[in-house]
Amino acid sequence: MPTQTQLSRSSSRAVTNPDGGESARERILSTAYELFKRRGIRAVGTDEVIARACVAKATLYRHFPTKDHLVLAVLERREQLWTYGLIEAQSRRRGTTPEEQLLAIFDVLDEWFHDVGGYEGCSFINVLLEMGIDHPAGQASIAHIDRVRDIVLHRALAAGLTDVEEFASSWQILMKGAIVLAAVGDLDSASRAQKMGRALIEMHRPGPHRDTPGNPQVTAHDYRPGTGSVSGIL
Repeated sequence: MPTQTQLSRSSSRAVTNPDGGESARERILSTAYELFKRRGIRAVGTDEVIARACVAKATLYRHFPTKDHLVLAVLERREQLWTYGLIEAQSRRRGTTPEEQLLAIFDVLDEWFHDVGGYEGCSFINVLLEMGIDHPAGQASIAHIDRVRDIVLHRALAAGLTDVEEFASSWQILMKGAIVLAAVGDLDSASRAQKMGRALIEMHRPGPHRDTPGNPQVTAHDYRPGTGSVSGIL
């Protein structure tokens, strides 16, 4: 399985000029991506990005009019690499059923935690806490976090689980909790979270006691893709 480090390196080579050289925009973006994810947003100035990317100041501001524009582009790159390239794609390959793919998320997290030099925590949480909920980057981080939840919700629906909104929120608590614990040195947190995930799945299996007026069962037919919501419930 590709590690987060390998995914980052492959992405930095993704956009080239006709002569085979890396585009200026891609150099700026890949440089900022590495700096921001390791040190945060406020600790890195645009002058450092310019120097490390070997571009002129005018070139940076032609592609990214403000630092906020650059931060938002970095968050989009993070979603491409981490949310979809690592978490969604790799867990999907590891399971043959939606339930197996849900549990495989923690296998992917476990390998990420043990990737020497490749684990730097959740950029979306880090940016949200650093910049605040009212900052454009904070708002974007919330949207990116919601899309991680949508992956879980969609798989829960496909697995035929009940109360999928509550399930997805609880599953995200397990994911984010494991990520935070790994950041403080508990590299086995994903394995324990997976055990709790198994119990959570059992709690949300359909049964006669689940389908009540205040606790309706939901099927994939009720889900509105891209909204994170279920018709008739939200």
